[in-house]
Amino acid sequence: MFNGKNILITGGTGSFGKKYTKILLERYKPNKIIIFSRDELKQYEMAQEFTDICMRYFIGDVRDGERLKKAMKNVDFVIHAAALKHVPIAEYNPMECIKTNIMGAQNVIDAAIENKVSKVIALSTDKAANPVNLYGATKLASDKLFVAANNLIGEQDIKFSVVRYGNVVGSRGSVVPYFKKLIAEGATELPITDVRMTRFFITLEDGVNFVLKNFERMHGGEIFVPKIPSMKIVDMATAVAPSLPHKVIGIRPGEKLHEIMCPSDDSHLTLEFNDHYVIKPTIQFTGYRDFAKNLLGETGVPVEQGFEYNSGNNDKWLNSDNLLQMIQNS
Repeated sequence: MFNGKNILITGGTGSFGKKYTKILLERYKPNKIIIFSRDELKQYEMAQEFTDICMRYFIGDVRDGERLKKAMKNVDFVIHAAALKHVPIAEYNPMECIKTNIMGAQNVIDAAIENKVSKVIALSTDKAANPVNLYGATKLASDKLFVAANNLIGEQDIKFSVVRYGNVVGSRGSVVPYFKKLIAEGATELPITDVRMTRFFITLEDGVNFVLKNFERMHGGEIFVPKIPSMKIVDMATAVAPSLPHKVIGIRPGEKLHEIMCPSDDSHLTLEFNDHYVIKPTIQFTGYRDFAKNLLGETGVPVEQGFEYNSGNNDKWLNSDNLLQMIQNS
């Protein structure tokens, strides 16, 4: 579906954007891939790696609505990956996080509607479900904006949906590169926040494939959640460095013991499919959408009332060999 199309990726110089670009170029023949981001150095470095004739590098910030409108001219599909994501930095600079993650989200929506984009998928995070930190709260607000955008389109054929998943193995800022950095620097122990702590994990390629597939599945208004494995942080540290002891340092501000992707409060809206969940919108759109049957013909069934999908009650778990294989492939 991407052959001959124009695709724009906000935050496109990040880990996700680079992997998404690589897979698009390998599998499809797009007319244009537009990398929209604010860091000229990262754009320069990415332009050395991806030199295909279809590539376009567009410096801009999602806070700048007019720049986004220019960048989206004649664009068919948008992936919104730009965000401020560092939890402690967001706590210290809350308004900056709000400007990018919430106001920037609305700018993406406005630009997409004005340019009659066909489909938009916004990337979310497990921290947006029952958030306890500002970053998660801004991403929840962003999710709500993209879902509600389907009520703003009038007669236009534009669809907005959200993809929510957990920690990406090997991405910048994730725990695996942090542990590896400490090991390389000669650490004699690894810091563990809490021995009970668990997290969802997904490879970058699996995350990209999930987003690609959801462009085909989406009605507009869904929050798509993949079924992915969990792992205890203490087991991860042991897998990465079996000989190093652990030092428990306590939960940092804004952290949870277990991350949530489908809250129990949304169980009445949650549908289970073979390899993913869908959280239906809480609001009613004009026009009927059968979210229990997606555009690929896959069917979902309602989950039980009170169902919660969190990293602690998951039925899929990584062992050391699984993790090391994921790291190797990331």
